[in-house]
Amino acid sequence: MGIVIKQSIQNTITTYLGFAIGAVNTLFLYTNFLTDEYYGLIGFLLSSANVMMPFFMFGVSNTLVKFYSSYTTRKQQNSFLTLMLFLPLLAIIPIGFFGILGYEAVSNWLASENAIIKDYTYLIYIIAVAMAYFEVFFAWSKIHYKSVFGNIMKEIFHRLCILFLLLALHYKMLNVDQFIIAVAVVYILRMVVMKIYAFSLRLPKLDFSLNFNISSVLKYSSLIILAGSVAMFMLDLDKFMLGKLIVIDNIAYYNVAIFIATVIAVPARAMQQITYPLTAKFLNENDNTSLKDLYKKSSLNLVIISGLIFVLILVNINQLYTLLPEEYSQGLFVVIVVALVKLIDNLLGINNSIIFNSNYFRIILFFGVLIILVAVLLNFVLIPIYNINGAAIASFIALFLYGSLKIWYVNKKFKMHPFSVQTFYAIVLIFLLSISFYFWEFSFQPIINIIVKSVMVSTIYGFVVYHFNFSTDISKILNTVLKR
Repeated sequence: MGIVIKQSIQNTITTYLGFAIGAVNTLFLYTNFLTDEYYGLIGFLLSSANVMMPFFMFGVSNTLVKFYSSYTTRKQQNSFLTLMLFLPLLAIIPIGFFGILGYEAVSNWLASENAIIKDYTYLIYIIAVAMAYFEVFFAWSKIHYKSVFGNIMKEIFHRLCILFLLLALHYKMLNVDQFIIAVAVVYILRMVVMKIYAFSLRLPKLDFSLNFNISSVLKYSSLIILAGSVAMFMLDLDKFMLGKLIVIDNIAYYNVAIFIATVIAVPARAMQQITYPLTAKFLNENDNTSLKDLYKKSSLNLVIISGLIFVLILVNINQLYTLLPEEYSQGLFVVIVVALVKLIDNLLGINNSIIFNSNYFRIILFFGVLIILVAVLLNFVLIPIYNINGAAIASFIALFLYGSLKIWYVNKKFKMHPFSVQTFYAIVLIFLLSISFYFWEFSFQPIINIIVKSVMVSTIYGFVVYHFNFSTDISKILNTVLKR
């Protein structure tokens, strides 16, 4: 776990720095510098691009990680990497062509509930292409076990750029139309920078000989297109459907709530950048002992770290919403429900990586399509009745079912699961602290209240985890910090 812990810590720091900048943008600048309608529009455009992105990427980011370590000769690697560079164009070019032909019909359909969407529909395609190729170049760096720079670009770069754009908007250096276009340009620039870094690690040498088992690669890429991005797809699907079913202002409220809850996912996102290629390596080498060890440790460490974040969000959420415009408090229930989903997802550890990189990856297509169909159906039923709370409930049910299916399948095929006695202790600790502090409000100013509660909860949580040695990896890190 040495390389995992080291790069996971680095990625966690950069990811939280990105989320800190994102918090300033999401909770304060967007909510004060843009109207709810335009904030909802930005959320709709980015979410729609995220929904399209897996199709444009054509499964390449997962395919790169799964197959690269199995090719040992430079010629095979060059041929494989050449295919990975051009494969997304199989989706990007035809979708773009038909998009141009049917642009008027598509834009009218998207704008059926909210007319403001019509003039900006073309940006969805541009942003989706930039997002797709960014992920390709990020995966290019991950196969060389270099994930930190890519994580900075993924988590910090665009948020920092948007912060400056929001300030430029506020001081009337940009109008709203220019701001929205500039956001799209930021994603293009991020892709270009990531490409330069990825090619500095290994400059592609174009080789179209395809001297490897291309059929298995294409089959995997085709099947993984949707399955590889189900969790991300789900939350962005909610925002897309909110924009189609109810007034677009609600996406602004939902966006803030999702951002708060998604902080819990940061440790998993940070750890995944390095555990994903390691999982592929262990599977390619049939090293089940190392795989099982990584599975249990990743789950335990993630549930301990994300559990603390979950408790801090839950016990402070009421005070946090007093700092935002009153209408945003509609998202309080969404925060709690989605935060629970993210905590459960952390509990799965490297579950996704095991299935995606194994010979059983086809099952994920079935699971993924099933869950998305369930989510679409639930959203159609629940959003008109419960508004943004309906979208949150739909996500919870669908993602809980998705996680349960994956846990069951990995245990069935690999005879391993991520749980241990320490996992149970961590869950009990999370539950007790959540119940104990949620209803306990101090009579301080909200920010002071949040700080006092956070210090108390973190101290108790850290003491119990360290004193009872829940995780040897976390204890080693704490020992190093305490010695210093």
